[in-house]
Amino acid sequence: MVGVAACETNSRTSTEAPSNVNENVNAPTKDTAQQTQQDAVSDTRKAQIESDIRAREQRNNITGGDADRADADLESEVRGKLEANLPASQLTVDAEEGVVTIAGTVPTQEQLNRVPTLAQEIKGVKNVDVKNVKVAPATPTPNQPQ
Repeated sequence: MVGVAACETNSRTSTEAPSNVNENVNAPTKDTAQQTQQDAVSDTRKAQIESDIRAREQRNNITGGDADRADADLESEVRGKLEANLPASQLTVDAEEGVVTIAGTVPTQEQLNRVPTLAQEIKGVKNVDVKNVKVAPATPTPNQPQ
């Protein structure tokens, strides 16, 4: 018999994103937002995201391409999709049986409007909950002139 320990980890678009989808969200500092955006648009990070999505899709196709996908795969693919398309976002993604819950911040209403559409593009996503995503433009870093 093999035991598996469950770990409550969610996929996040940045290290500053909420650690879970129920955590209160705050506006990022300008420095944090800039670093998050630089990380997300780097060639290395783009290649990592594409490779991760490709590997998960290939594994899914080998198992018959079923629409019932592992929660961790959905979390990772949705996170990658959001990170690649909304690079200044600080989002956390949780998935359970095809229902994806997203929390965190985006800098504009336009980006908030794109979140559910981008998540729905991932095969196996049945429903998307974005009620804990807030529009929160970056704020000045403390002790830094505006």
